[in-house]
Amino acid sequence: MSDLYQQIVLDRTRHPRHAGRPAHFDARGEGANKLCGDKVSIYLTREGMDLHHDAEGCAILTASADLMADAAAGKTPAQMRELAAAFTQAVTSGTPNPALGALNALTPVADFPSRIGCATLPWRALEEALQDV
Repeated sequence: MSDLYQQIVLDRTRHPRHAGRPAHFDARGEGANKLCGDKVSIYLTREGMDLHHDAEGCAILTASADLMADAAAGKTPAQMRELAAAFTQAVTSGTPNPALGALNALTPVADFPSRIGCATLPWRALEEALQDV
């Protein structure tokens, strides 16, 4: 799991697939971690329930935001909330959840409590964006 974690985090940090503010979006959520300086904005487009992000900070933040965008694409707001709850449970407990797919690569952050906030920050911003949908 550690090797997979490193590989996915590095790949998504170097080559994020959903980075950048889209020309059109219907909802926006923001998050910041005052302890480490991480910042993220999540942009949600109702049509196709598409997500993009602007992540400024550590590799875990960027990887989590990008993998979240993959996992949430096409889901309803209720399904996204369920996904957020499942992800938070997995990264706080360190227990992979088969329903999370590639997101399970981030479960090793459970061994580093200060990094859990990095992994969950985009998800908290998503919850904020979902309030406007």
